[in-house]
Amino acid sequence: MGTEETKDPFKGVDWKAVGGDMQKDPGAKPVIKKRLPKKIRQIPECYFLPRRSLPSAIGFYGACIAGGIRAGMLLEIWINKKVKEDGGVIWEFDK
Repeated sequence: MGTEETKDPFKGVDWKAVGGDMQKDPGAKPVIKKRLPKKIRQIPECYFLPRRSLPSAIGFYGACIAGGIRAGMLLEIWINKKVKEDGGVIWEFDK
């Protein structure tokens, strides 16, 4: 019973390369695969309004909102004028 070393057939095996090209052709260099970034945001331009500077955007959209409020006020004035012309009765249910 000497000090015989057991011969391990898997002693020099690179387990990360098992089943890959390294096992088939040991003289080949390992191929390093480049990874793509995980998230690539591709936002289509057609879904959004063109970007404006902040003061320009506040001015433009503020003017649109003010115009809508003014149109509502004019509509309310016109309705009140028509109600006064008809004698103050909007609907008559007794007819």
